[in-house]
Parts: sequence; structure tokens; C-alpha cells
Amino acid sequence: MRISDLRERLTALGALPKHQHRVLRLWSNALPQTAGKRQIEHFLPATLRAALPALEAELAGLAQLESAHPGDDGSERLLVKLGDGQLVESVLLLPDRTPGLCVSTQVGCAVGCRFCMTGTTGLIRQLGSAEIVAQVALARTRRPVKKVVFMGMGEPAHNLDNVMEAIELLGTAGNIGHKNLVFSTVGDPRVFDELPRGAVKPALALSLHTTRADLRRDLLPRAPLLTPEELVEAGEAYARATGYPIQYQWTLLDGINDGDDEIEGIVRLLTGKYAILNLIPYNTTEGMPFTRPSWEKAADIARRLHRRHILTKLRMSAGQDVDGGCGQLRARAEKPERPPRKVIPVSVRP
Repeated sequence: MRISDLRERLTALGALPKHQHRVLRLWSNALPQTAGKRQIEHFLPATLRAALPALEAELAGLAQLESAHPGDDGSERLLVKLGDGQLVESVLLLPDRTPGLCVSTQVGCAVGCRFCMTGTTGLIRQLGSAEIVAQVALARTRRPVKKVVFMGMGEPAHNLDNVMEAIELLGTAGNIGHKNLVFSTVGDPRVFDELPRGAVKPALALSLHTTRADLRRDLLPRAPLLTPEELVEAGEAYARATGYPIQYQWTLLDGINDGDDEIEGIVRLLTGKYAILNLIPYNTTEGMPFTRPSWEKAADIARRLHRRHILTKLRMSAGQDVDGGCGQLRARAEKPERPPRKVIPVSVRP
């Protein structure tokens, strides 16, 4: 279901824009349709009131909790069943920060990042915008959610229309501050054209992971062929246009992208940029040829970058003790019959 389809159905039931806003606000905030200061019999048309119970049940069925996996760090990974039985993941992020949720935008993913379990399945299907918002509504039955990051299963740029619809709703009726909506992408050029045109302009996170063009092509084999320099240039333009710093994502892979050459490359690319570098130690995944560096090594990299005036945040991957890597819970639940993807050695630094 898409939000636009839902609005059309509400219009057919006699709902004016103010009635639609109320229905969507209560749903996206996980509140019953009888909530609010104004009683529904004094506000909503009779045809809409009569249809509400069935509509509420249908919306609740868009995203249902299959299983919950609390982590020792306070995060909670949710395995979510969609209406057709497909499974996706969302993550309630660490509660000591802005209460946040990481949502999925696709079942599977076509980018095939070498270090990501989700990419091993390929793209299975897109999520409708209502299914994306439904993950937020489901999570809000468990905890407050004041930030939504589009960093779960899938490449949001490959489902751009649905993601933008979800962002617009969450940034209005969904009561999420615009800078607390974070669109993550490997760097699809359409993003830099489309996001500034939206009524709600989200913050932007760009998957960088390396300053070497050859290594980036290896790690992200089906990402757009932008060099790290081109990616940062496009990101900087978006940051200056919106007033939100770009969050550059860097998954630290031991012996792959954590050497002195990368530190120098980061300084070269990001000095003077309106940016934050998020260093995220790899969440070890069975069957993949990567390991995470020690916390001491990761902390040393962050300190060295700070000394070079690069704003760097060392992030602890949420839910490492509960299959926290993207796609791991789904893979374990699905137990696909297809053979695992062949492991190919990654090009390391010369």
C-alpha cells in the first residue's frame, strides 16, 4: 500500500484534508483512531467513521512483529512480517541517544555490498510507502521514536518514490523533525536532484567506506560509478543547500579500509567539508570474508582524525549480540534453500 492510495481511499469515504491528516497522524503515532481532543463523532464524516475499524485492522496488518531481539546495549532488533509474509528488519536504536528507529525500504537489495548479508539475496520486492511508515507505527507501540533513519534492508534510492512519500508523511503528521529523518544511499545521482525538491528535506547519509575508487567498486559492486571525490562533491552541495551536515558512513573492515593510506585519504577529502564521519566497526557475519578491527584500533583511528580536524564519531554497531548486521535475522528466519553466495577475496591495500 502507498500513502497516495490510502489518501484516495479516505477521500472516497468523504474525508477532507483535515480528516485525512487526523487519521494519518494517529496511525503513524501508534494511537487509536478514537484518541485526540475532538471526539470522532463530532469531527469525522459518518462514512469514514463506519470504515475506521476495518481500516485500522488493515493498517495494523501492514507490518506485524514476528520476533523481537533485545540487545545488551539497549537496542532492539525487530523482525517484521509484511502483509504478504515477507520479512524485513527494523532496529530500535540505542536509547541514550535521540530515540530512533532504523527502517527497511526493500525486501533484499540489488547493490550487493560485499560485507552486507541483505545483498546476498538480491532484490525481492519494493516496500510501499505505507509499509515503511507502518514499521514506525509498530516500533512506537514499544518505545518513543523521534528519529527515523533509512538504513535498514534495501537501497532507498532504488525505491525513491515510496521513500519520499514516507518521509513527507513522517515529517508532517508523523511528528519527526526534518533533520531527524536520515536518507542513506550508496550515492545514486537521482538523490541529489530529487531530495531538495521534496516538501520535507531529510538529512543525508552517504556510504563512503573507502577513499580508493578501485576498492569502492570492489566493496560496492553495483553502486553508481561515482569516485569518492565525486560523491563528496555532490554531498557537499546538498549539505550547503539544506544546512544539514552530510553523514559519511564508513564500515571499518580489519585490514581492508583501516590503514594509514585511508586516514590520509579521509583528511584529503573531508577537510573543510560540512560533514560528520561515522566510523562503524563491522558487525561480523558468518560466511563473509571480513572481520572487525579491535575497538582500540578503531578508537585510535578516530583520535587521529580528530587531531587532523575531521569531525569523527565512532559508532558501536547496535545489537551485535543479536545478529545485529543488516539482513542477518531475516536470513536466519528464512533459511533459504539457495546455496550461499560464493565468497571472493577482496582487494586489500597494496
